[in-house]
Amino acid sequence: MSSPPQTRTREQIVALIRERARDAAILCDIDGTLAPVVERADEATVPPETRRILAELSASFALVACISGRQALQARRMVGLDSVTYVGNHGLERLAPHADAPQLEPGLEDRAPQVRAFARARYDAALEEAGISLEDKDAIWAFHWRGAQDSERARALLADVAAAADAAGLVPHWGRMVLEIRPIATVDKGTAVDSALAGSTVQVALFAGDDTTDLDAFRRVRELESAGDLDAGVCVGVASAESPPEIAAQADMVVAGPREFRDLLGRLAA
Repeated sequence: MSSPPQTRTREQIVALIRERARDAAILCDIDGTLAPVVERADEATVPPETRRILAELSASFALVACISGRQALQARRMVGLDSVTYVGNHGLERLAPHADAPQLEPGLEDRAPQVRAFARARYDAALEEAGISLEDKDAIWAFHWRGAQDSERARALLADVAAAADAAGLVPHWGRMVLEIRPIATVDKGTAVDSALAGSTVQVALFAGDDTTDLDAFRRVRELESAGDLDAGVCVGVASAESPPEIAAQADMVVAGPREFRDLLGRLAA
């Protein structure tokens, strides 16, 4: 569990990050943080004004990285910038600025076919009729039930899928209206933070997120600060009606949705 957040005012947080820009990292979730959540995940996009601000930040900060459950190349297309780092599939992929292809977690290619075969076998007519869709993210496959008419029934059906995945030696992971099947357990947005920071000289880091999976990143930022690997770490919760209460409880500051987070980024870029 993360340590309790430090008491800092919003103004103090902005001043801290801006003063240390040359050795500071801005780490952002995408869906629900940079981009509004939409019913169809393939229609989500980062607004042009947010994209413009991110481009400004990438020119003045030591590191700007987008950390997502999406594949890294898909995340780049969604954000629309080549100048930032993308850590995709919760840390299984790292796409450097201007790179053509992401680097993969070692040994990942050997496990990915097992996840694919499992997901395809489990996605049957009952799941489809319940309004559940299946997303191929290469190493990770995701069962979404956003938009299902009976959300409780859809989740109950997926509980059986999760149990079967666990029995098969795979890793089920619940997110906001999604069940992911992962090939390994040692990956989450905490390890994604490590991947984003690898090889950098960053001493101050801000991470912003809105979902259960982002709590692992909060935890890792706190750990790095406690260990002395960061001079300061800041966790920003992006609140919505669907955000778990732990996001606000564990954040140093809370903003109301992607638009207010964009305003915060604008203050950092000013």
